[in-house]
Amino acid sequence: MVKFKYYGHSCFLLDDGQYKVLVDPFLTGNPKATIKMEEVECDFILISHAHGDHLGDAPEIAGRTGAELVSTPEVLGVCEARVPGLKQHPMNLGGSIHLPFGKVRMTMAKHSSGVPGGIACGFVIYMGGLQIYFAGDTALFGDMQIIGRKDELDYAILPIGDNYTMGLEDAALAAQWLNARHVIPVHYNTWPIINQDVKHYAEITEAMSRAQVHVVDPGSEIEL
Repeated sequence: MVKFKYYGHSCFLLDDGQYKVLVDPFLTGNPKATIKMEEVECDFILISHAHGDHLGDAPEIAGRTGAELVSTPEVLGVCEARVPGLKQHPMNLGGSIHLPFGKVRMTMAKHSSGVPGGIACGFVIYMGGLQIYFAGDTALFGDMQIIGRKDELDYAILPIGDNYTMGLEDAALAAQWLNARHVIPVHYNTWPIINQDVKHYAEITEAMSRAQVHVVDPGSEIEL
């Protein structure tokens, strides 16, 4: 059993009852955040890229909790500069790491990185017998079909806000290409520029793919 707890924007926690994996912890300054960085408990933190609305409070949370940071070397360098001495595991695209809860594989994302020389990424997270894909911030790209063929995805967590990432139609096509059984939309309605009709997204995605769409409100959780 894995619980998905949504903290707003692209920040969420995966909890298998023993380990807690926090992703893209943008809490301070996030108008949709439902928890303060001082309240979060986690064992690992995954960071998709260094834009402020994704890297967020990761170094400070890791410094307080002792959580291990997992990201690209450039992003981890930003974290180290803010809070020296953090536990880190640098990775790069296509690499995998085995962790106490399962495995993490780093995938590409089509997006700017927020740090010179860096790249944005996504993750396939193997946890609690599930395969969970977090796309990070990304445009639609053809290799999503390869990700869907390589892993039988139980859940795909996809940005739908448009302007900075995929919009509704591209994110619906992404669900089709990934062939995921379930989709959770994120990265929308935080600010007016990324406001979207998430119910419409659910309708078009379920019409053109096998995925069931789960709309999770900030502050809510579901069992995956």
